[in-house]
Amino acid sequence: MNSFERIYEVVREIPRGNVATYGQVAALAGNRRWSRVVGFALHVNPDPEGIPCYRVVNRNGEVSSAFAFGGGNRQIELLEADGIPCPDGRVDLAKYQWRKVAAGWIE
Repeated sequence: MNSFERIYEVVREIPRGNVATYGQVAALAGNRRWSRVVGFALHVNPDPEGIPCYRVVNRNGEVSSAFAFGGGNRQIELLEADGIPCPDGRVDLAKYQWRKVAAGWIE
């Protein structure tokens, strides 16, 4: 399984009503240094319906201004449809971050 496939596998697991950070996805996919690789993989997401890349935000909970499927506003719309408020384009990670972590992962 290549790195993108591992990343997509992790992103598919993010439950509705939760988000994960790029670093968290990277660590769960096997390499905590892959944060940028996660961004590249999500930008070319082959299955937006099955791989909910909009549930991935930066380490500050901010949505991407360059969200691949319609810009930051579209990411906010999708997150809010999942029940995650995004005032000022930011998610409250203390409340909505997925609690799954990889061994040894620290953000």
